[in-house]
Amino acid sequence: MRSASRVAIGILSLALSVLANAQDAGSLSEALTGGKPILNLRPRLEIVDQDGRPENGHALTLRTLAGWRTGPWRGFGATLEAIDVGRANDSYNDGLNGKNQYPVIADPDNTDVNQLYVDYTGAPATVVRAGRQSIKLDNVRFVGNVEFRQVMQVFNGITAENRSLPRTRVYLGYLGRLKTVNTRQHKTDTVLANLRYALSETESVAGFGYFQDQADAIARAAFSGAAPTDTSNRILGARLDGARPLRAPWKLLYTLEYADQAGYADGDGRIDAHYLRIGAGAQWNQVYARIDRELLASDDGRYAFQTPLGTNHLFQGWADQFLTTPPQGIDDLFFSAGAKAGKAQLLAEYHRFDSDVGGLDFGSEFDFSVAYPLRAKLLGKFEYADYQAGDVAAGSPRDIRKIWLTLIYNY
Repeated sequence: MRSASRVAIGILSLALSVLANAQDAGSLSEALTGGKPILNLRPRLEIVDQDGRPENGHALTLRTLAGWRTGPWRGFGATLEAIDVGRANDSYNDGLNGKNQYPVIADPDNTDVNQLYVDYTGAPATVVRAGRQSIKLDNVRFVGNVEFRQVMQVFNGITAENRSLPRTRVYLGYLGRLKTVNTRQHKTDTVLANLRYALSETESVAGFGYFQDQADAIARAAFSGAAPTDTSNRILGARLDGARPLRAPWKLLYTLEYADQAGYADGDGRIDAHYLRIGAGAQWNQVYARIDRELLASDDGRYAFQTPLGTNHLFQGWADQFLTTPPQGIDDLFFSAGAKAGKAQLLAEYHRFDSDVGGLDFGSEFDFSVAYPLRAKLLGKFEYADYQAGDVAAGSPRDIRKIWLTLIYNY
């Protein structure tokens, strides 16, 4: 596998060299000093009560993002963002510390460079970005930065976004390394391609292909039988999504999405499954309700569709019980509703989980959140997730309840 991080570092060094040797020092100085600071503070208390664990988990953590984004100079710009995640207590399993008497709260300590990239905007309607970066495509189901966790998922690579055609965005990327929410870094050889066309201001259609040559891309739990030696995979799909205005103030909400996953490069031959999401609803002013079905299908119980680069926390319930799809697959029928009451934003979901094959009951989950702006640049959030297990003998997780209390400050 090639390492895009080396390519990104080379481009960054070249760009800095060009800047340092520029004749127009005044313009360079203005670009550097006329930039914008980055500061995001996110303290959070997470409480988890999980059946089968002798102790409840309590995690009080603080994430700090701090850095600088330069102004443009001759088409170049640079961003440096550092991350620090620290804790005020140790009564939880962060996924790395081995405290298995507690439920997992996947927020380990971390001090690192979160993002470091150079942008080039000298070509018409195009942004080329090289370096470590956050990436969010479409609804982040297949490619996302897992922004909910204190340590974000970030990628080292080169990406390009072009909007020269009317209503059209073309996105291409090559990734050589990724850092996951547990702070571990993985070599990869991944190509991203995404084409989106805006049907209107609130509706779009997209086609995508994600090709991940990475031996450890997918967890062992996704397979039945022998452990895979290589889980490289590719995903091809299309998405239709939007909100169509009806008689004011009503809107029709709809989503239709399909994707196919198969082995790629030296990927295991069992990787062969499909994904389907279909849903509809209605919105009246700032109140909406909808019903959706999301199917991560199984290949006869040998393997089920996975989303190894996605922001999985946002899907199949917030309790994170199905970050890896079990080999029997998951058929998730869910209802969601949201409203704005004064300054408060309310959101609720109810999920019913069944297997795709085998007739298994994987349980149900209720989620609720309220977000409220406490003052300028300061947001408060309360979130709750209650997962009730189905047939535990079939392999579904145990009952679990989670509470999050979060403050978010953006400078």
